[in-house]
Amino acid sequence: MSHAPGAPQQLTRKDFETGLEVRWCPGCGDYAVLSQLQKLLPTLGIARENFAFISGIGCSSRLPYYMATYGMHSIHGRAPAIATGLKLARPDLSVWVVTGDGDALAIGGNHFIHVMRRNVDLKVILFNNRIYGLTKGQYSPTSGFGAVTKTTPLGSIDRPFNPVGLALAAGATFVARSVDVDLEHLGGVLRQAALHKGTAFVEVYQNCVTFNDGEYRPLTDPKVRDENRLLLEHGKPMVFGKGRTKGIRFNGAVPEVVTLGEGGVAEADCAVHDARTPGTGAEYLVAQLEPPAFPVPLGVFRSVEAPTYDGLTDDLARTARERMGRGSLDQLLRGRTTWAIGE
Repeated sequence: MSHAPGAPQQLTRKDFETGLEVRWCPGCGDYAVLSQLQKLLPTLGIARENFAFISGIGCSSRLPYYMATYGMHSIHGRAPAIATGLKLARPDLSVWVVTGDGDALAIGGNHFIHVMRRNVDLKVILFNNRIYGLTKGQYSPTSGFGAVTKTTPLGSIDRPFNPVGLALAAGATFVARSVDVDLEHLGGVLRQAALHKGTAFVEVYQNCVTFNDGEYRPLTDPKVRDENRLLLEHGKPMVFGKGRTKGIRFNGAVPEVVTLGEGGVAEADCAVHDARTPGTGAEYLVAQLEPPAFPVPLGVFRSVEAPTYDGLTDDLARTARERMGRGSLDQLLRGRTTWAIGE
């Protein structure tokens, strides 16, 4: 694309398409996330060479191949660690982590919680299809209790992780959840994540058409979805249902579903969502709302400002240089903590 010398290049979606054949099953929810990212990135005012996508292992982790940016298809579960190193070395880059429920929460569980608590300026997208798709249908850390899979033919006896709850418990500064087929909602959540300074975590409920088809149908079927999902908006009451006739109210820490207009209950009696509270306790309670008793919350659970790990690291390095000079590698290697072994 030609542009005037010295003028910022006007990027389009096509600038982020590689032209490679996308190797996901027809109907896979991964296509929707890829499409929304290719639509979003040109609008951020960031040069294409300043984006990097780091993935682990799994179906979702193929995404860097399909983004015309820098990237790396890395090691199973270790994408957050590699992305952290990249961000520390090149703080000017916009670094994205692409992972799946198995990659992030099984072998990568420790890396996941530590990148959340450190608040590294990364954007982490977790594709959650509640199954191991690439390795052909084993249960994953988010598969439901009783889920029948190739490795749990009599039903899983594991209690599943709640990725949003886990991220909040680890102190993440931006936590959100969306669903693959709601493109407007997904695009809006990804935009907010992209603009956040710090670790921005987005869980995407994503359909595996081959090994776990229909897992999220209650949230995507237009006939029933309004009754099964709660769209979170900062500063707005938690109201849901067809015609917005139901709401969420908390008695202390205990939630309950109320029907508006019944027994004098009004919208003003419902809990108001606050994504900007200093702690994570209130958002964590919202994250615990699960079917069948409650609708599934979608949207931004938390969005707060806090110092970033990469920013603090830069400050620390600057302070060290001011106090002790730039130092030398040779001096470090020959310092008091090394010794020679003679004959």
